[in-house]
Amino acid sequence: MATSPTKEVFIQGITRDGKTFRPSDWAERLAGVMSPFRPGGARAGSHLSYSPWCFPTTLGGVKCVVVNRDLRDYDVMAWDFCLNFARDNDLQTIEACLLPDPPKA
Repeated sequence: MATSPTKEVFIQGITRDGKTFRPSDWAERLAGVMSPFRPGGARAGSHLSYSPWCFPTTLGGVKCVVVNRDLRDYDVMAWDFCLNFARDNDLQTIEACLLPDPPKA
């Protein structure tokens, strides 16, 4: 079985039937719950910032949560929690690679 070259799964705030997912802060809530899952593990104050493995963003005007595959290697149950959240709420997911912003001219 070939492995995917993508490193992230994007959970989009749009249901499979095209409706905007509510509540409007769902992405921040999901990423906040996942904040302790980070390189080096949870530490004092880690709840005050998002994990580099699971963070909210907006792409094309759509709220998303980016979940890095490193989370799966660190804690498969945390990975499953994120993907099950998407499935249970009928949210669209996409496997992709987050590219850095281009340098400013």
